[in-house]
Amino acid sequence: MTQTFEDAGKFGKEFMDNGLKSFASLSKGFQAIAVEATEYTKKSFETGSAALEKLVAAKSLEKAIEVQTDYAKTAYEAFVAQATKIGELYAEVAKDAYKPFESIVAKAK
Repeated sequence: MTQTFEDAGKFGKEFMDNGLKSFASLSKGFQAIAVEATEYTKKSFETGSAALEKLVAAKSLEKAIEVQTDYAKTAYEAFVAQATKIGELYAEVAKDAYKPFESIVAKAK
């Protein structure tokens, strides 16, 4: 009977330790995602401002269309790259958060 209580205590402690490790990796991962999103927003704003300045300085309709087309292409490519990067970060966060519980899941099988 005491063995069962000891086992339950060990399991509870292990589960709590793994939960804290998982929470720490989640926190670290979400901080990385926030930093990445902030950098993307800053870069996007700078790119948009530069494109607007070029658009205002355009001397002809053709030049204005060229500036707008270049900006749209650049913005789209940057968005796709950022979405891919954020998706990879979320996948990494999920893997890192699950990693501490792998041993518990393996024991349960």
